Amino acid sequence: MHLVRIRIHGDSFPTRRFYPFNIPALEKTAELILKGPVVFFVGENGSGKSTLLDAVVRRCGVQVWDSPRRHLAHRNPYETKLADFVSVTWANGRVPGSLFRAETFRDWADFLDDVALCDPGRLQHHGGRILNTMSRGEGILSYMRGRFSVSGLYFLDEPESALSPLSQITFLNLLRHFQAKGRAQFIIATHSPILLACPGAQILSFDSSHIEEVEYEDTLHFKLYRQFFTERASLLSV
Repeated sequence: MHLVRIRIHGDSFPTRRFYPFNIPALEKTAELILKGPVVFFVGENGSGKSTLLDAVVRRCGVQVWDSPRRHLAHRNPYETKLADFVSVTWANGRVPGSLFRAETFRDWADFLDDVALCDPGRLQHHGGRILNTMSRGEGILSYMRGRFSVSGLYFLDEPESALSPLSQITFLNLLRHFQAKGRAQFIIATHSPILLACPGAQILSFDSSHIEEVEYEDTLHFKLYRQFFTERASLLSV
């Protein structure tokens, strides 16, 4: 455990009209206690899970690798300001960390590959191979195998986006492996019921008026998938 508490100072929000300060779950949640090495943020689109993840990343001093945003019709001056109203508590002092986003991984992989071409020894830190010689999903798993072996705090925003169901299970087993080692902590925003099944993980749901801890079977994602496959099976049997 590296990070043990997140506080959201909703009483100091500068506005209630504009994103991200108008997200109900963020307005009405004062504190989150993190209980283990794997913590999931789960919720519907627009519920605030990735927004809070980004704010905590910035508050922890982790570098945000992002592509420039273009064609914004209405610029929002508050868009990245939530971090100013979030505070964190470390277990034993700050540790290094990183942020993974599937949407920016290709650009990040290009950068890592360029570095590795100049210094081949760097390859050991992302699986031993040039990332862009592999498929996107294979490259992501290769990167994670190398990166997560280093002790630290890892934030992941919807890592399942480029992973097949089988690759998600592979990633789930990677989580369990590094969870058992006790040197890394993961905070993950996800829609994947496969990843949410990680044994011993804490699941924080953004789907009500405030953020609350829930059991795996009580997540909307699990219920929807169970309902879908049940109804699908019944239709096929007719």
